[in-house]
Amino acid sequence: MIDVTNLRKKFGDNEALKGISFRVTAGEIYGLLGPNGAGKSTTIGILCGLVKPDAGQARLNGIDIAQRPVDARRVLGVVPQEVALYTEFSARDNLKFFGKLYGLSGADLDARVSRVLERVSLADRAREPIESYSGGMLRRLNIAAGLVHDPKVVLMDEPTVGLDPQTRASILDLVRTIASAGAAVVYTTHYLDEAERLCDRLGIIDHGAILVEGTLQELRETAGAREIIALRGVFRADAVTRELQQHPEYELLKASDAELLLTVQRAEQHLAGILAIAGSLGSVREVAIRQPSLESLFIKMTGRELRE
Repeated sequence: MIDVTNLRKKFGDNEALKGISFRVTAGEIYGLLGPNGAGKSTTIGILCGLVKPDAGQARLNGIDIAQRPVDARRVLGVVPQEVALYTEFSARDNLKFFGKLYGLSGADLDARVSRVLERVSLADRAREPIESYSGGMLRRLNIAAGLVHDPKVVLMDEPTVGLDPQTRASILDLVRTIASAGAAVVYTTHYLDEAERLCDRLGIIDHGAILVEGTLQELRETAGAREIIALRGVFRADAVTRELQQHPEYELLKASDAELLLTVQRAEQHLAGILAIAGSLGSVREVAIRQPSLESLFIKMTGRELRE
């Protein structure tokens, strides 16, 4: 459904994309993860037809976006991070407006609007001005606006940002429903727990290149079966880094004045030695041992946290 092949894009001297490729099939949720400036926005812009690549190809449902942009947009639904709705209109009128932009009209438009309102659980509030809606309701309607024309491909750019956990969970359930109906979904988020729970496959992008791609289990295997030790407290990060470099059995993932993350085989056997090093160069207040996570892999692959 989505085929991206060797996409390249430069803005002046900045090479935003360095030949990225990935594929998303029908019914699949693909998480595209990366820190700010990694190339996510450029990729989404190309898939939306808003940015023209310098080289490479992107197809939606077999349609080349660069050669047939109008046809490509007809099979594409976009859910932007910012809510893009008319607050003085009702939910139904908002959706009718967006449906008309896709060429829908008459009884077909009315039927699609009613169907998508049921899908996002807003049918009972459909005729109210949306200025009275909660944040979660507006997010659901924002998603509905991208689905009213029954797209084959859906791009979702951080649809849960700023929402409470309960509302986030309901949005994730809705995304699963969209995929189960046969759409290919590209999902971006800064919440790694969402990506772990939601996505069938994940791609980590940084500096314009996809560094690693696969299922969560495949990414964990890439990270290795080493356990993670997290130390929190107050540290002299530079000194700790230098000291740990003398111990090749430890792999340091992150060192800051407040937190140390490292991986090691058989963590419990090494914990006393690690605590001795950290304690001699700072103050340890909290210790945790955990299995490899998407967060640790992300830090390992990019050298920074997702929100950096």
